Amino acid sequence: MSTQAPIRRITAPQITARKGGEPVVSLTSYHAHTAAIVDRYADFILVGDSLGMVMHGMESTVPVPLDLMIMHGRAVVRGTKQALIVVDMPFGTYEESPQIAFRNAARIMKETNCGAVKLEGGARMADTIHFLVERGIPVMGHIGLTPQSTNTLGGFKTQGRDEDTWPIYQADAKAVAEAGAFSIVLEGMVEPLAAQISKEIKIPTIGIGASAECDGQILVLEDMLGLNPNPPKFVKQYGNLLQGIEDAVEGYAKDVKSRAFPTNDQTYQIKK
Repeated sequence: MSTQAPIRRITAPQITARKGGEPVVSLTSYHAHTAAIVDRYADFILVGDSLGMVMHGMESTVPVPLDLMIMHGRAVVRGTKQALIVVDMPFGTYEESPQIAFRNAARIMKETNCGAVKLEGGARMADTIHFLVERGIPVMGHIGLTPQSTNTLGGFKTQGRDEDTWPIYQADAKAVAEAGAFSIVLEGMVEPLAAQISKEIKIPTIGIGASAECDGQILVLEDMLGLNPNPPKFVKQYGNLLQGIEDAVEGYAKDVKSRAFPTNDQTYQIKK
């Protein structure tokens, strides 16, 4: 009797091992049914705190609570079998101290069964990243345009336009890598800076609005599917689901109003 080997999820060390090799494929997902589709093609899926804006109509990622990340993280894990699931740590859950960061990261890992967490920040977060990794929590870093810091950055602005600032971002990337992060997201960063960082550090860089020279790429799923009416300029749209959904809803509404809505065609006999 033959038995089928269970599907094993991709792990954080396997992502690290992809440095300089085949590009890493990634997308965001916030619910089980889209995650099941993405799971067939992605090496890792990010349950990003962008869900606050995409799913819940928030103006930024800052108001997203930890419980909301855990709820969506559970859904994505349930809908997938092979991709590494990475869950964002929301604003205010890791900045105060490494100990508080560990407590919240451990809760995310235990309650979602994800394989890693992601947090924003460069050199200032190095001690926290090291603290988490030393205690068994794989960490993905995130530098450049860090959405949780848009109130201090002055909005969603491309980082590194002034070449004099490049050493700051390079030092941030090096600090995150040396602290033990298994990979790092470079977001909203001028192309030559992102390309240079990708060459300098020993862990994979995951670009979003950065450089094709990064070791992998990530996009917000709804942006690339055309569900966002105002996507970032760097996003290539691979579908136009927004118009498709509107057309479908319009067609449904017309059918209901014209009483053309299909019903059960079975014939029932009324018992006397």
